Amino acid sequence: MFRDFGMDTISLAGPLAAKLAAMREAGFTQVMLAARDLVGHAEGWQAAVREVHASGLRVTGFQVLRDFEGLSGHLHEYKVDIARSMIEMAAALGSPVLLACSSTSEHASDDRDAIARDLRKLAMMALPFRIKVAFEGLSWGRHINDCLGAFDVVSRADCPNLGIGIDSFHSFATRTPVQALEEVDPAKIFLVQLSDFMWSEIHSVAERIETARHFRVFPGEGVHSDEVARLVRTLDGLGYEGDFSFEVFNDDYQQMPLATVAERARKSASWLAEDVLQRAVPLPGGSVGARLRPAAAATIKP
Repeated sequence: MFRDFGMDTISLAGPLAAKLAAMREAGFTQVMLAARDLVGHAEGWQAAVREVHASGLRVTGFQVLRDFEGLSGHLHEYKVDIARSMIEMAAALGSPVLLACSSTSEHASDDRDAIARDLRKLAMMALPFRIKVAFEGLSWGRHINDCLGAFDVVSRADCPNLGIGIDSFHSFATRTPVQALEEVDPAKIFLVQLSDFMWSEIHSVAERIETARHFRVFPGEGVHSDEVARLVRTLDGLGYEGDFSFEVFNDDYQQMPLATVAERARKSASWLAEDVLQRAVPLPGGSVGARLRPAAAATIKP
């Protein structure tokens, strides 16, 4: 069973219960959920919550609140209402983290103090439910598009349950050097999402969005395996103790059996846990397997 790594439901086709079962069968103990997993359930979102609880999987986090910060007037009030609904569902799930992505709206202000005030308001709304807010810089965000920008506004907000989320895809797309993480307080990293992709460079924002939404692959399956390994090792070295979730949007995976996709994720988790982080992974029956060779592999072993 994988303690530190979880799957995102977006990687799998089919109904929620089948996705949860496939994850458990592959050895995962946690799941990252999206609002559509709940509101799209045939029997209502409360029924979806019951299925998650019955699965025995721990909830990594709940996503995603978009375009919240930097708005004013009726637009701000509208987004506050959306946030309340998201927090309600996250609380029902028992999710420890709500993910919010940096705004892409043309109506959003670039005033970082104003952005910080909005994020502090969001965090204070989540605080009574013991939910942390992880603010992630989308690589196509209008004003905040990397982890350093996200950490800057989070630091200005200075709220105990407000931190940042890191997505390897966005870091690679913006070519944010891994050394940049040394400027971030590891205690303020609330969530790390991992994926890879199949080409070395992305040449436009349009291609970046298309790749992010349709062509990601699991860590170790793409051409950035060394970078994924370096990112994970750096975070571990900095003292990051949170979860790693596989945020893999892939149209091809939506046409494959759930067990096949979950097995690909299992291989990725094994590579990261054993080869990259040098952590022992429990074998069936509760015993602990031997660690593999030192972290030199650049791709997943078959």
